[in-house]
Amino acid sequence: MQTRDHWDSVYEHKGSSQVSWYRPHLEQSLRFIEGAGLGHDAAIIDVGGGASTLVDDLLARGYLNVSVLDVSSKAMESAKARLGDNAELVKWLVADITQAELPSNAYDFWHDRAVFHFLRDEEDRRRYVAAVRRSLKPGAHILVATFGPEGPTRCSGLEVVRYGPEELHAEFGGAFQKVGSLTEIHRTPWGTEQQFLYCHCRLQPA
Repeated sequence: MQTRDHWDSVYEHKGSSQVSWYRPHLEQSLRFIEGAGLGHDAAIIDVGGGASTLVDDLLARGYLNVSVLDVSSKAMESAKARLGDNAELVKWLVADITQAELPSNAYDFWHDRAVFHFLRDEEDRRRYVAAVRRSLKPGAHILVATFGPEGPTRCSGLEVVRYGPEELHAEFGGAFQKVGSLTEIHRTPWGTEQQFLYCHCRLQPA
């Protein structure tokens, strides 16, 4: 509940376009998703995507089975208001990803930009990875973006873990085949620069 209260407070006191990780469009994420060659009926989940514009762009590209999970109901209210009637096309899940009960073998693509690096506790990371393994279909894709080695050490008042590509892949283990990675310099709404690392993997069939 403390995690939920923290993020509800962040979104209550800042507009969705005034958090440091905001981008009008998540261009890198969209390239990875479209590069996966999935059909428009593919099940895509955006973890921590409460107020993100990724869902807008996925719907605009014709994806029909999009879920958004976030611990903050305030963030989701912002996104639903922005989407209007299109919000009814999305499955909205208010949950802490380290405790969420997601369906098994449900998703073709798991997207997370700026959640995993907040998991400083090893047990939280283990639960996160277990949720990924349980809920992805065999051969499905996962894209996780965290702060890179030269990124900030804190965000929204919390300490984070910074990763290089091999370090991030190692958190997920041998069940995940690394497909690719890249770094990006993200410019915050107030003009500072942050290094993000994107790591793309696939869950290997058992």
